[in-house]
Amino acid sequence: MATIFSRIAAGEIPSYKVAEDDRFFAFLDINPVAPGHVLVIPKHEESYIFNLDDEEYAAFTLFAKRVAAALEKAMPCKRIGVCVIGLEVPHAHIHLVPLNSEADMDFRKPKLTLPDEQMKEIASRIAAEFK
Repeated sequence: MATIFSRIAAGEIPSYKVAEDDRFFAFLDINPVAPGHVLVIPKHEESYIFNLDDEEYAAFTLFAKRVAAALEKAMPCKRIGVCVIGLEVPHAHIHLVPLNSEADMDFRKPKLTLPDEQMKEIASRIAAEFK
């Protein structure tokens, strides 16, 4: 059975897409820890990031780096935080979070619920910066 992330990448479940190529997909987290929180995934299912072969791991992190550069231009912040937890969904993913303080990266705090229009606007700004 496909993971929710595979279904999002395949277009079966709507998402706020910010970047995509033939191997990877990036979209806004629908319950972000900070506005602009992005998830980056490989399109094929692999439950654990460190199970990716070396070439794919390198390509995955380089794609995430490009998304982070776009995110930093689109969202006012001091830095982009990077986190790999991998417990919530059994599909390798990288969290990219705009940071203005360390508290912005606290996954234990209550998640945000942003209006659809705000999510669309954030996704559009990031996508416009992605090169």
